[in-house]
Formats: sequence, C-alpha cells, structure tokens
Amino acid sequence: MINERSLFLDYLAQTSDSPLMLEIEKAEGVFLFDIQGKKYFDLISGISVSNMGHRHPKVIRAISDQLDKYLYLMVYGEYVQSPQVKFANLLAEQLPPVLNNTYLVNSGSEAVEGALKLAKRYTGRSEIVAFNNAYHGSTYGALSVMGNEEFKNSFRPLVPGARFLEFGNFKDLDQISEHTACVIIEPIQGEAGIVLPPKNYLKAIRDKCTETGTLLILDEIQTGFGRTGTLFAFEQFDIVPDIICFAKGIGGGMPIGAFVSSREIMSVFKTDPVLGHITTFGGHPVSCAAAFANLQALLEEGWVDQVFAKEDLFRKLLVHKKIKKLRGKGLFLAMDMRDNKQVQDLIKILLDKGIIVDWFLFKDDSIRIAPPLIITIKQIEEACQLIIEALDQI
Repeated sequence: MINERSLFLDYLAQTSDSPLMLEIEKAEGVFLFDIQGKKYFDLISGISVSNMGHRHPKVIRAISDQLDKYLYLMVYGEYVQSPQVKFANLLAEQLPPVLNNTYLVNSGSEAVEGALKLAKRYTGRSEIVAFNNAYHGSTYGALSVMGNEEFKNSFRPLVPGARFLEFGNFKDLDQISEHTACVIIEPIQGEAGIVLPPKNYLKAIRDKCTETGTLLILDEIQTGFGRTGTLFAFEQFDIVPDIICFAKGIGGGMPIGAFVSSREIMSVFKTDPVLGHITTFGGHPVSCAAAFANLQALLEEGWVDQVFAKEDLFRKLLVHKKIKKLRGKGLFLAMDMRDNKQVQDLIKILLDKGIIVDWFLFKDDSIRIAPPLIITIKQIEEACQLIIEALDQI
C-alpha cells in the first residue's frame, strides 16, 4: 500500500529537494503531534502565523459558528458580509485614524501586490524603492521588490522601476524623490535574519516620503499582531505609514491577508478603471470570522504584554559558546551560528529532540526562533534546555 509520504512526493509540487517530511496528525497550542504521537515544540509558529498558538479555542468556535451560516457568497466588495465588516472595524480601532480602510485578500504576497498597485495608481508615478535583503513574497510584483538577486534572477524580466537601497543607510535615502511612487520596507527585516533598523532610520524615511509626496508602505506581514512586543511593530518607531500590509498572524491559522490605507487613497481603485483591484476569495467569511476572533483574543488575553519578558527569558537561557549572537525584538529572534552546516546539524538534532526551528532565506547561518506568543515560562525553560543540549552535541 502506498503511504502518504510517497503520495506527497509524487503528487504535490515540491519547493526543495529536502522537505522536512514531518507527518503531522494534530496541532494544539505550541505543539505539533506526528502520526506516531511524537510531540514537537513549534518554535517558529509556522513562520509567524500561529501567534495565538494552534487551534485557539475562540478561533475554532468562530470558524464553527460561521460554517453554520454561509461559506463563499460573491467576489470581494459586493455584498455586506458580517465577518468582513466586524473584522475591518475591530482592526481600524487598533490603528491610527488615518489607516481606516481595509482591503481583504488571501495572503501576504497579495497584500503587497495590492499595495504596490494602489501606490502607483494614487501617485501616478512608477518608481518603487525597496531594500537589499527584503522579502515581500513570491508573486511577480512582490518578487520585483525582493532584495535578493539569487532568489529572483531565474524569473526575469520582472516588473520594471524598482530601485534598491541598503537597509539602514541614511545617505541612500536621498534617492527617494518626486518620481518615487512608494517606499516599501519591513520595519524589522525578517528573512535577512531579524535585522533592526538604526535609531530614527524609519522616521527619516517617513520624513523623506512626506517631503517628496511618496507613499510609505510598511510590510508587517511577519511583525504584526504582537510578534515584536507591540500589536504592530511600527508603534515602536514613532511613525505612521500610508499603507500597511498584513497576513500570517492575522487569521489564527486561516488564510487571509490585508492592506490598509486611508479612505482617500483607497478610493482610487473605484474609478479609471472601475474595479481597479479584484479578488475572488479575498475576505472569505470563514477566514474573516477567524481573524476577528483571533484579534479579539489577542487584545483580551494580554499575551502581547508578556512578549518582552519572554524575550528576556530566551536571552537569559540561550547562552552557549556556539551561539555567536541572539538578535531580534520580542519573540522575533535570530540565533547566529558559525555557518550553515552548523545550522542544519542543529535543526536535525532538535527535530530528534522534538523541537522545530528554522533558518532564514537570506541568512542561512542563523536559526529562527519565533514561538507562539502563548508559550509559557515553563515551556520556554524546557525548550531552551533542549536547545542547549543539542548545541553540546554539534
């Protein structure tokens, strides 16, 4: 009898020659369980998706309740659907007043695509400024503003007009001009290995955008929804963007993304042409019901308030001669190792010990640590002890 591992390799498109091949049967809280019943700490939250853990009861209840009402009804933007309205309203209440208009999509890449289109349409300009080692997704527009040549060269020609600056270099900001439609930036670079901006750097970008009439797009797809110790990372940098992109942690495990702007900016999608941006499944009612419950739980249960204390505990416990540096903000951390071989060896040993960690696309000598925000002090202590034991083995 053919097993599911063989079917996986035969019938599902592969993204690498070496998938992890974990066969997960169940997930709950901070743990995954394979078909043999082995328990794994999920220390990456499915790459910053399961911020509230797996199968949060309030999210599961919201999904179940919505299943009893309706699933898909109509392409986005035509019908008044309660889950969409409730979520957009709750989200707007957490954002600065100018960020009051939400366009719901299915993923982070789609949020970025929509934001780039919106900026070009609103400003009438074509140049986009992005940053070296930035990651914004894999669709063509998002790929065009990715700051890593190795990952995009095979897919050229890409969307023209992208200019790349060095992240953290103040002098480069002079290249933002009256020809620039938008600057798109992660407030903390993710796939570069959790790279924080220098002090006042994002504020300097905000000021330059205001001066030149350029729209500032913040990609908070990984950093949003409590990951860095505040609900949104931009709150820590004394700026407000013109457009902000969300996905990953927004939906409690359901597929949903969004880009948010002002009603004035977003209104340009209504004319010249009408239906200037369209999505069939964006704002799916089940995903929106999950997103509303997820955000409501995040606000009510106080997990974001605990993030910095948990970061401090990781920093206190993850001390070892083979760790060159522990870098990051909140529960968005990178553990620098000697080289990629050491990283891969550690990942394998930790899997044997029941811990899931990962590396970064553009920094393969670092380990990603981004557990669900609901991880407890005791669980952090247990996980860190296993990491230290694994470090002793490599």
